[in-house]
Amino acid sequence: MDSSIEGAQTPPQNITQLLARLDRIGGALPKRLRQCAEYLRANINLIAVSTVAEISAAAGVAPSAFMRFCQALGFSGYSEMQALFRAEYAQSRPDYPERLSDLRARGGHSGARLLADFIEAGHKSLISLSNTDGVDQLSVVTEHLAKARIVHLVGVRRSYPVVSYMGYMLQKMEIPCIVHTGSAGVEFTASMQAGDVLFAVTFAPFAAETRSLAEIAHAKGLPVILLTDSADCPLGDIALAQLIAREVDSGAFRVPVASMTLATTIAVGAGSLRGAGA
Repeated sequence: MDSSIEGAQTPPQNITQLLARLDRIGGALPKRLRQCAEYLRANINLIAVSTVAEISAAAGVAPSAFMRFCQALGFSGYSEMQALFRAEYAQSRPDYPERLSDLRARGGHSGARLLADFIEAGHKSLISLSNTDGVDQLSVVTEHLAKARIVHLVGVRRSYPVVSYMGYMLQKMEIPCIVHTGSAGVEFTASMQAGDVLFAVTFAPFAAETRSLAEIAHAKGLPVILLTDSADCPLGDIALAQLIAREVDSGAFRVPVASMTLATTIAVGAGSLRGAGA
């Protein structure tokens, strides 16, 4: 690697500086590092919630190559670069009026343009899902749901549509389930009994309500199945299985394509096993 681009600079202080630096040095990067750069530009929203192994696999390079890419940008390694993305991710989610205003400013509010953008984002989300290591846990998850006395489902705000649809699917397949919504601030934990399973869905920055219910279920001895978008989800320590579904956004809007696909797969798989006498 050219000594002029290898570790000769202080780390960028924000993503704007990072991209500006990438613009300057991009042409001098070796082939594999240019591959890393191309993937980073197209999937900026995934850096904050992905491990270096996941990112390098998705980019089609070895983890060591992605580490060298981070160092070429001035970071000590992937963890330091990821910390920058996480800091900005936590602060940069605009409210809906701001997102709509930005959309209008970019001229991207026509129906055809929006549809094309969301289709592309959904396609990228599914590609990311197909490259996720945790998918091999699906058989364990479906077996637990198929054998459960009652499947308890919890997910709030952005996660609620996922558990709501999953509850609909399970009910249609005659698998007893309860969707916990925390109505009136009450957690209906008395319904959790031996032989039950909790399926929790929570995405960064992670809902306190979901975490509370999952911890109560775990304390009662229930297996906790987790669907999230980050390997660092705080519920990972108590989860029997952790499934990762990351959604690529379009204009700061995200459609739960990957998480809905996983939830549907799990519900149909559990229904099939239960019908077969699992």
